Amino acid sequence: MEHEMEVDERKESVASENHLFKWSEWQLLDSILPTGGFAHAFGLEAAIQARFISEPADFKTYLIHVLENTASLLLPFVYATTVSPNMNAWKECDKILEAMMTNETSRKASISQGSALLRMSASVFVEVPLFKIMRDTLLASGTVSVHHAPLFGLVCGLLGFDSGTSQRAYMFITMRDVISAATRLNLVGPLGASVLQHEIAHVAEGLVKKWMNRPMEEACQTYPLLDTIQGCHSYLFSRLFCS
Repeated sequence: MEHEMEVDERKESVASENHLFKWSEWQLLDSILPTGGFAHAFGLEAAIQARFISEPADFKTYLIHVLENTASLLLPFVYATTVSPNMNAWKECDKILEAMMTNETSRKASISQGSALLRMSASVFVEVPLFKIMRDTLLASGTVSVHHAPLFGLVCGLLGFDSGTSQRAYMFITMRDVISAATRLNLVGPLGASVLQHEIAHVAEGLVKKWMNRPMEEACQTYPLLDTIQGCHSYLFSRLFCS
């Protein structure tokens, strides 16, 4: 009887830890998290002003291409730091991504969101002291760029996420932020945005399965035209977003 009670207590303890893990997962995906994602449109604003997008159907295609680029270029970095959540692996990933991002607009956006994510993690996830150490020693040093994708993977890894969850989460926040930008640009309405997000979910899942668990050596851009469009963002006469 005592042995059965001990087993039950261990099971309850594991279940409690899993439940707490879910709360952290949901918080990391919450749009209220101050990481700066809603200040960026992934080139959408420039695409609209350049008449590359003129109707909701064009936006759906654009969104799929953004997700494809995200999966092919950034998921390898999210994966690498999730499975090796340590300072050395993260620094190496950050340096490689810094060398690969030749588009100044997207590079600045990545650094801005990565720095905000690090500040947030140091303040919120205090059970992981490494976040505070990184914030205090690296943000002002200039020795690393703090790109968003490698840091997101590191945060997920240190919080206990598996690699599949972290990569799907990264794709989700990308889709969420692009659709939110389209709503604020009056390209789609709030209800239409929700419908579109549901419709695109199976496409996003297919892209995750296609590109997940790839090594950094296979990182690439599959739709370079979108990168070119985003690079034109800083030349817009008037703009709502930062990128």
